Amino acid sequence: MEDSNNINKEILSARNVHTTFHTHGKSVQAVRGVSFHVGQKEILAVVGESGSGKSVLMKSIMGLMPDNAEITADEIRFLDRELTAMTPEQLRKIRGKEIAMVFQDPMTALNPLRTIGYHLMEVLKRHRNMSGKEAHNEAIEVLKQVGISSPEKRLMQYPHEFSGGMRQRALIAMALCCLPKLLIADEPTTALDVTIQAQILELLKKLQEENGMSVVLITHDLGVVASLSHRICVMYGGLIMEEGLTDEIFYAPKHPYTKALLRAIPKPQSGSRERLEAIPGMAPSLASPPPGCPFAERCKFACEACNQAIPQYRVYSDTQRALCIFSDEELNAMEQEVE
Repeated sequence: MEDSNNINKEILSARNVHTTFHTHGKSVQAVRGVSFHVGQKEILAVVGESGSGKSVLMKSIMGLMPDNAEITADEIRFLDRELTAMTPEQLRKIRGKEIAMVFQDPMTALNPLRTIGYHLMEVLKRHRNMSGKEAHNEAIEVLKQVGISSPEKRLMQYPHEFSGGMRQRALIAMALCCLPKLLIADEPTTALDVTIQAQILELLKKLQEENGMSVVLITHDLGVVASLSHRICVMYGGLIMEEGLTDEIFYAPKHPYTKALLRAIPKPQSGSRERLEAIPGMAPSLASPPPGCPFAERCKFACEACNQAIPQYRVYSDTQRALCIFSDEELNAMEQEVE
C-alpha cells in the first residue's frame, strides 16, 4: 500500500453530484447527490450492483454523458481546477491526457476497421504532438509495458485478431499513452475468464505503482478488489451507501447492504462448503426512486423511518461512513436477535 500521506492529498474531489436522464417524458435520477474524493497514488474501488450509478458517476465527472443527461454539482475539482467551470474544449484537453478511461467492452471501444497501431498512434499524435515515427516507437514501448508480446507485429493487427484479454490490454495501453494522472477503469475484467481477470488486475496494480498515478476501479464484484484497492465506495440506488478503507469494508462493514454483498462472496480459502446468501428483491427504479433509503425494501432491519427520508451519514472514523439510520451497535444487536 502507498504511504497514507500521499493518499491524503486529493487529486479529484466531487461534492453533491446529480445526474438525471430526461427521456420519453421521464426523468431517471441515476446519481442522486454523491460526494467522494480520490487521493494521489490511490486505488479507489467503486462497487455495487448493475444499475447502481457507478459508471454514470464517473462518466459525469469526465463529461462523457449524452445530450439528454443533466449534470449538476456543487464542486468537481481535479488538481485544483474546477471542471464544472470549463468549456467543452477545455475539458477535451484534460480528458484522455490527464484523466483517461478504460471502457467496459473493448470490442465496442475499438474501431474494427483500424489497426491497433492506428489507435495508439492517433492518441500519441493528438495529445503529445509526436511525429509518425515517434508515435510508432512509443506505441511499441507502451504495448511492451502492458505485457503484449511481439509488439511490432501486433501494431499491424486489427481488434478481431486479439483475444479478449489482449484487447483489454490494448485499451489500457491507449489510456497510458498520455501518462494520465488519473485512470478510470470501468469493469475492465467483466468479460474475461478468471485467469485473465487476475492478470489484468495485477497489471493495473503494477502500472499504478510504476507510474505513480491514481486509479478508480469500477466493478460489481467486491471480491476482485480485496487485494487491489486502498479504499472502497459502495454504491446503490444512485447513492454511496458506505465508504471506507478496504480493511474497514471487509472486516468491519457498517451498512446492511455492504454486509449483504460480503455474504454473497464465495470464500474458497475457508476449506468448508457454505451456502451463499442471495439478496432478496430487486434494485429500485431510479425513474421513481423511493423517498427513503433505496435499500429499505430489501433490508431485513428496515423500519418505517427508513422509508420516509434518506438518512444522514454516520461517521465512524476519518475514513469510514455509512448511510444508515441505525448505528453499528444497533445493527449487531438486531442481527443477533434474527439468528
